[in-house]
Amino acid sequence: MNLTDLNQDDPSGGVADLKRSIANKLMYTMGKDASTAQPRDWLHASALAVRDRLVERRMKTERAQSQQDAKRVYYMSIEFLIGRTFTNALLALDIHEDVRQALAELGVDLEALPDLEPDAALGNGGLGRLAACFLDSMATLALSGVGYGIRYDYGMFKQQIVDGRQVELPDYWLAGGNPWEIARPDVQYRVRFGGRIEQHGDKVEWVDTHDVMALAYDTIVPGYATEATNLLRLWSAKADQEFNLSAFNGGNYVGAVEEKNASENVSRVLYPDDSTLAGRELRVRQEYFFCAASLQDIIGRFLEKHDDFDQLPQHVAIHLNDTHPVLAVPELMRLLIDDHGIAFPRAWAITQKVFSYTNHTLMQEALETWPVDMLGHILPRHLQIIFDINKIFIDSITAEFGADVELMRRVSLIDENGERRVRMGYLAVVASHKVNGVSALHSDLMKQSIFADFARLFPDRFNNKTNGITPRRWLSQANPSLSALIDERIGRTWRRHLDQISDLREAADDPVFALHFRAAKLVNKQRLAGWIADNLGIVIDPTSLFDVQVKRIHEYKRQLLNVLHVITRYNRILANPDAGWVPRTVIFAGKAASAYHMAKQIIKLINDVATTINNDPRVGDKLKVVFIPNYSVSLAEIIMPAADLSEQISTAGTEASGTGNMKFALNGALTIGTLDGANVEMREHIGPDNIFIFGNTTPEVDALRAQGYQPGRIVEQNAELKQVLEQIRDGAFSPDDKGRFSGIYDALVTWGDHYLLLADYASYVATQDEVDELYRQPDAWTRKAILNVAGMGTFSSDRAIGEYADEIWQAQPVSLAEPEERRGTDRRAQAQRSTVA
Repeated sequence: MNLTDLNQDDPSGGVADLKRSIANKLMYTMGKDASTAQPRDWLHASALAVRDRLVERRMKTERAQSQQDAKRVYYMSIEFLIGRTFTNALLALDIHEDVRQALAELGVDLEALPDLEPDAALGNGGLGRLAACFLDSMATLALSGVGYGIRYDYGMFKQQIVDGRQVELPDYWLAGGNPWEIARPDVQYRVRFGGRIEQHGDKVEWVDTHDVMALAYDTIVPGYATEATNLLRLWSAKADQEFNLSAFNGGNYVGAVEEKNASENVSRVLYPDDSTLAGRELRVRQEYFFCAASLQDIIGRFLEKHDDFDQLPQHVAIHLNDTHPVLAVPELMRLLIDDHGIAFPRAWAITQKVFSYTNHTLMQEALETWPVDMLGHILPRHLQIIFDINKIFIDSITAEFGADVELMRRVSLIDENGERRVRMGYLAVVASHKVNGVSALHSDLMKQSIFADFARLFPDRFNNKTNGITPRRWLSQANPSLSALIDERIGRTWRRHLDQISDLREAADDPVFALHFRAAKLVNKQRLAGWIADNLGIVIDPTSLFDVQVKRIHEYKRQLLNVLHVITRYNRILANPDAGWVPRTVIFAGKAASAYHMAKQIIKLINDVATTINNDPRVGDKLKVVFIPNYSVSLAEIIMPAADLSEQISTAGTEASGTGNMKFALNGALTIGTLDGANVEMREHIGPDNIFIFGNTTPEVDALRAQGYQPGRIVEQNAELKQVLEQIRDGAFSPDDKGRFSGIYDALVTWGDHYLLLADYASYVATQDEVDELYRQPDAWTRKAILNVAGMGTFSSDRAIGEYADEIWQAQPVSLAEPEERRGTDRRAQAQRSTVA
């Protein structure tokens, strides 16, 4: 039986069925009259109609996965920065034109709807966006996968800029409902906190706990050019007892819901402020909450078809995206030992075959550690298991290497220096059968620095998986003008096989193609200029060089170095206004963590510098500075296609990979950057002549620090730099508070310039001069821009996920028939490619 047998909407139908489905959703699901419905109502109804088509594919995929008993990959991440779903679903289903026509027949303009959809507030930066790209690619490759995370009520925060300062507000992204999610009230798990442990012979019991319920919400993730879909399953916290009627009847109205509020705080916001003990405890509770619910879900699904836990690694791969989900390790051990009666050695052997771990940072301070006392208070059973794992691990080292006390101290899961702390990164390494970095440089440095001892102990455990991005969202969806041009040249199948983009290399010397390429870039720049004018009231020249740095605000990402160059450029313009300057618009965007004072000061400095420059009539259009608030995936889709220059300027050896660099290059921006993260591999693929590299390399950074880096000496030897720093210190950009940025000056000059901005300043400014010189030659610039696009084929998340599947997860794709329409599209595209060739 199918849906048409029941005289319902046909999810596999064309325009007429879509039209009927949208109208039915509007009337019968939402209770809205078409004559009075608002655009948001039409968006919601359209989303529900499109979701029906996703549900149909989901049912087919689940049946195939079950019948083939496919190994499932469970991708655990505290963030999933999925952005908007509507346009992505239309692209994946290849029904954009059908939906446009169906809505037009209903008197609605499709193009007026997508911007009304809020971004899902489920992440903050590259970690969450990588996870979203990976889910897209897992579905596209027909791998059986589930993403597990948290359904945050208010996200991280909504950033507003008030008087140049970041102000954090709740992000009410769910206020209008979320048509893409499917609530699963039948999928709930009890998550326990606190209590104590009781020993009964060989059996341990965790008792007197405070419990919270985890309720599942599913979002279907469609693959491209395939019927396959996967799930993003997010957990929302619900109180074990939502309402205390006795307290309410006694007049204690606050107390009646006190437990409900305390319990549900677990899924309120992403990254609660951890500057207080309560904030740190909430982070631990949050991380354990989604680990505990996910592991119960995984085990439950496994037991539906299997009863031998020794077979768990053949059917389950659990991947830890950074250290936030590492409490899944002791939770799996607890479930196997306490709930299923498996002995500790056997449970540990199973666990080590199931888990794999991606490291995303080389900075020790960014590797999570939790105080033993705090962890013991919140999760006493798990702390006990961690100590038992540590004992087994240390005993194995002693057996192999003897009583090397110093080695044992260095690799112990418990840091005994000062307050005892559990090293979550170390626990991930010890528990995982594979550990990977996310760029070739990062993976090498990871083995040489933070995990050096472990790399010697487990040399076969470590490997590299360079990050990638989905070309569906970051080129096809974000940049329709450039995508159409590429389609005309090489066909459409690059969306699924990005390596084919290399065919554009031969177009780099085609003057007609170059002309159209520049025209496509101008369309995107005009779109961004219009957005900035409409939303920020700043008028910028779309023919100026768009110099863009958009990412999380952090000292190691060195937005401050960019600001130093902006001020230098400003000073030069004032000193020599008739020098034939290349007009430049410098664009910043990004959020600072709410408790990160220095990052917030950098935002304030950017905005104060922007106010000064943008209102100086001596400068005019030669230089403009813009800070775009509340950076998001949807804003990135507008900003990145418009960029001419991509700023990837982190201190060498600090950026694990980066994916923004890949998105910019795929959209035809040239990169100015250090030899850090994936910049190194990008240079190899796009050619060293097509990227602007500056600054100290990682070995040079290490040497500078080893010999005693003295930033003050650099300042005294560089008059331009000295002028810029003194302007910042003395209030040139903050006349209302001349000492406002003295802390920034001190951090750079007095306190050691930890991220070596001043050491790289001269090289950076000189390289920016090279950028100007090239931009004066539009043909040469365009040629390099085309070669950047053509060189990005290896940086697809499809390639990355294929490597994870083959080399880490040992997972095979599920066999599903392709949609006939898609096969026809690919055949037409292939024929077009052959004709063009």
